[in-house]
Amino acid sequence: MLRVQRVLYPPTCVLCLGPGIRGLDLCGVCAGALPRIRHACAGCALPLSRPGVALCGTCQRGASAQDRALAVFHYAPPVDHLIQGLKFRARLVYGRLLGELLAEAVLEAALEPPDRLVPVPLHPQRLRERGYNQSLVLARYAGRRLGVPVCAREVRRVRHTPPQTGLPARQRRVNLRGAFALTGALEGQCIAIVDDVMTTGATVSELARALRRAGVRQVQVWCCARAA
Repeated sequence: MLRVQRVLYPPTCVLCLGPGIRGLDLCGVCAGALPRIRHACAGCALPLSRPGVALCGTCQRGASAQDRALAVFHYAPPVDHLIQGLKFRARLVYGRLLGELLAEAVLEAALEPPDRLVPVPLHPQRLRERGYNQSLVLARYAGRRLGVPVCAREVRRVRHTPPQTGLPARQRRVNLRGAFALTGALEGQCIAIVDDVMTTGATVSELARALRRAGVRQVQVWCCARAA
């Protein structure tokens, strides 16, 4: 079915409407212009100015709750346009492209294959308002490309926290304490958390801590973009 769809509806670049490449809705020129992160901290995906540095100063002090973090792009044009279109305007085609690009980056990084993907959950009230979880959209497309199952129900957001935008890092951490709860058994597994944008990392870190408390063996974080 997928092959027939590709013949009837060949991939078209979502940015310039040119022919897509590698089965993606992205042309070669636009792909080359995306703001990829070249050097980043392995612990929190913070972009670094110098190659050869594995961890930022904060992660060297053991502050990361996750074992490994990967972000593909800087949160800059046109990636910010794609993420905002997915998140606030239900442009799910952007989610397919971003999820597939995320999967490609994971393969290039040769990370340990996770047992499952866990999208950052939305609180039920926020989910009703938006109608969908953008992180789940990303996880499903990335998981399909990688052959990794997605956990959509094993982790819940149990506290309805105010929007994080504009809050300082410390207040973000306070906001999120106890925000997540596990409803399924993930003990001993390698889990990759999937999210759209990492800003301070407070959300994914709190989720990583909840997974750790539940006995998860290894926690990775995969994000489409990282804000510096």
